[in-house]
Amino acid sequence: MDEHALLGLNPNADASHRQRALAYFEQLKESQDAWQVCAEALVKELYSDDHVKFFCFQVLEHQIKFRHAGLSAVQQQLIRETLMKWLQSQLMSAQPEKVFIRNKAAQVFALAFVTEYLTQWPKFFFDILSLIGLNPRGVDLYLRTLMAIDAEVVDRDILHSSEETRRNTVIKDTMREQCIPALVESWYQILQAYQQTHSELTCQCLEVVGTYVSWIDLSLIANDRFVNLLLSHMSVEVLREEACDCLFEIVNKGMDPVDKTKLVESLCQVLQSTGFFNIEQEEDVDFLAKFSKLVNGMGQALVVSWTKLVKVGNLEGAQDTLRAVEAKVPLTLQLLAHEDDDISANVVGFCYDYLHVLKQLPLLTDQQKANVEAIMLAVMKKLTYDDEYNFENEGEDEAMFVEYRKQLKLLLDRLAQVSPELLLETVRRVFTSTMQSWQTASFMEVEVAIRLVYMLGEALPASQGAHFSGDVAKASALQDMMRTLVTCGVSGYHHISVTLEFFETVVRYDKFFIVEPQHIPSVLMAFLDHRGLRHGSPKVRSRVAYLFSRFVKTLHKHMNAFIEDILNRIQDLLELSPPVPENGYPALLTSDDQLFVFETAGVLIVNSEFPAERKQALMRNLLSPLMERFQLLLGKLLQEQDEERQAALADCLSHAVGFASRTSKAFSNKQTVKQCGCSEVYRDCLETFVPALSCPIQKGALRSGVRTFLHRMIICLEEEVLPFIPAASEHMLKDCEAKDLQEFIPLINQITAKFKAQVSPFLQQVFMPLVQAIFEVLSRPAEENDQTAALEKQMLRRSYFAFIQAMASSGMNEVMANQGVENIERVLFTIIQGAVDIPDPVAQKTCFIILSKLVELWGGKDGLVGFPDFIYKHIVPACFLAPLKPTFDLSDAQTVLTLSEVALTLKMIHVKRGQEFIQYLQQDYLPSVQVTPDIIQELCQVLQQPDSKVLKNYIKAFFQQAKL
Repeated sequence: MDEHALLGLNPNADASHRQRALAYFEQLKESQDAWQVCAEALVKELYSDDHVKFFCFQVLEHQIKFRHAGLSAVQQQLIRETLMKWLQSQLMSAQPEKVFIRNKAAQVFALAFVTEYLTQWPKFFFDILSLIGLNPRGVDLYLRTLMAIDAEVVDRDILHSSEETRRNTVIKDTMREQCIPALVESWYQILQAYQQTHSELTCQCLEVVGTYVSWIDLSLIANDRFVNLLLSHMSVEVLREEACDCLFEIVNKGMDPVDKTKLVESLCQVLQSTGFFNIEQEEDVDFLAKFSKLVNGMGQALVVSWTKLVKVGNLEGAQDTLRAVEAKVPLTLQLLAHEDDDISANVVGFCYDYLHVLKQLPLLTDQQKANVEAIMLAVMKKLTYDDEYNFENEGEDEAMFVEYRKQLKLLLDRLAQVSPELLLETVRRVFTSTMQSWQTASFMEVEVAIRLVYMLGEALPASQGAHFSGDVAKASALQDMMRTLVTCGVSGYHHISVTLEFFETVVRYDKFFIVEPQHIPSVLMAFLDHRGLRHGSPKVRSRVAYLFSRFVKTLHKHMNAFIEDILNRIQDLLELSPPVPENGYPALLTSDDQLFVFETAGVLIVNSEFPAERKQALMRNLLSPLMERFQLLLGKLLQEQDEERQAALADCLSHAVGFASRTSKAFSNKQTVKQCGCSEVYRDCLETFVPALSCPIQKGALRSGVRTFLHRMIICLEEEVLPFIPAASEHMLKDCEAKDLQEFIPLINQITAKFKAQVSPFLQQVFMPLVQAIFEVLSRPAEENDQTAALEKQMLRRSYFAFIQAMASSGMNEVMANQGVENIERVLFTIIQGAVDIPDPVAQKTCFIILSKLVELWGGKDGLVGFPDFIYKHIVPACFLAPLKPTFDLSDAQTVLTLSEVALTLKMIHVKRGQEFIQYLQQDYLPSVQVTPDIIQELCQVLQQPDSKVLKNYIKAFFQQAKL
């Protein structure tokens, strides 16, 4: 072997050595017989370097995996001998190999097994077992090989081809017939021989048993001899976790429900009699986590058995199984309430399934009712935060607790289905007693008490949040709790979790305030003062900004008396933050939070009972400061030289436009803007913002903001926005990027769809400049592997075709028709190109929709001059050439939709040109592309049928056949 190249295998080797080693590896893989050098090196132990040994196994692996079929019988025999000789050498060597080499060796053994077991090496396991006996080194490699075989043949997480899946099924069937009993016997011998002396091997063997049990005959394992051995391991500290997992797999195995119940019950009897159910004495949480998983598995297995027995009408068996289920509940409750969340989380599944069983029973016994209440109390206890939870900087532990809380919430929802009255009464009891002494209670108790009231909203759902009407008992209980919540002063509790839960709950039950509106002022104060929008924590302020907007949207009708007061109190929160925080203090709210506050202010003004002139004055008060700051900052931006400052200023300007846009969300249409007398102030905003489009600095950010504002104003001001559009468009088409154009086109489409003929002169004027700008950007060279640029161009191309489609389908085709022959041709050819040459089914589909529409508009007797000629020369060939392209994949759903549009285009040509088209196909086009006369006849007949579905199906079959 090339000793110099082997140096590069060392992890500390430099790049050039590593490169050489890599090249050498490729060379050995490709060579016909170089692998034999590696085989010899392994057997004769020529190298002591671990990385070289690993490398030799990799070369062997490649041979078996990719070149086995090409090897002669002698060479295949050599591989088998190499593996067995290497295994034999491991039994005698002074030191075992490193784990990573043993794992790689096991993989190679597994590959040899998969490749040869059914043909050349049926005695694979017998050869290995007779060689290793009970030698610990040999046993270790044997067990690793079994795990590697499972990964190759059984593991469902690994994707296999249908061929591999078939092969794997045959391997498993053959193993069951020929060698599984012998393997199980070997496992028993290993477990017995090493349980006292070699815990690592015993654990490895238990893992193998647990892995194989899912597909072998269970009676080989689930018998007194084997199970007693496993249960004895449960008492050995170093073995019990692995033994737990192994028993879990046995319990999990699918089997007859009566037998499953017997198996689980016999296991439980032994576990109980040996004291495993007394978990109070157990301090090892890792073991308890495994044990709780086992208990959960046993419980769920019994529930599955009960369901099957009920289904087949075996009521006696079902009764026995239900008793067995009930017997597991006390232990499960102990585990559910355990202080360690992992242990608790492991039994949530069984609790959930048990409650599902109770839900199906006609009547609950007293014991079952007591179980439901016990689960409920355990869930309430476990929902509580612990002291260590970091609210301001949540990390992995916090995320895990949040996830665990979600599981408990599902359990609470299920409890509500079994016994809604009990849940309501229990929550009420906990909540009322906690609120009576919230000043002296810990934050965890107070938070969870409010949280439970919040969770009732989903556990006991009401349509559209109508919790305070309908069911009288529920409505009055919830009403009492909400009244207590907003009057007991708990909103002043000094902990962020309690504060957040208070506001979340107030907003979830905002309909309460319609029933008792007298509480609105005090809750508004909480939103507006140091408890809410002025809280010390940015996290609370941010969430409250959003919740406040929701609260106001529901209850604005009840707030008329407070509107001016609210607007005064939030005025300083609506100031546009300077690009760099003044006096070093950041603003109370981020710009995202301010969006919600601006929207809230808009909703309050628009929905108030004030006369129009008062609304106009208030809206002007809200928007004038934004406009003034905008003009000032735009001036600064034009003079600023520093790039960072430029970006900060542009950001600020975008926020100003975004805030103005957001206030307009309170209006549904032009009518409401007019009624409020606000049209003028929004026109002033347009006059202030549109000039920013000509700013040469930070174009992207500014254009994006102003464009969004224009979209909103088209809805709010309708035709009053039109005078601003030409200038805005002119600015936006100057030196633009793909993304600018792609975002500008929807604006033009919106104007086209909304104003149609009204904007025809403007569209005629802007049509070619826009098209030319698009062509110019699309023709710019980009680097070959620049994915972002390629994607931007693809999106722009799609937007361009969508623009042409909008023109054609909104009756604005005369805009295109008036662009002059040369320009029309240019556009038409881009559509043909998009339909045929660009492998993007989304764009292709749009192109055929356009072609079909243009045929409908211009393809008749009095259509566009010269267009019929274009149909025959270009559109008809496009309908046949596009689907024949290799990139046109008829198994792709999006492409099939494109093919439907091709069929509809052909149909439309027939509608418009009639018999002339059929003749053209029969006599000219189809013969020229070598279609046989009988197929031509068939296609023309289908084309003339009225049902286009028949044509779509025929066209699909036609092209499938043509592409064979």
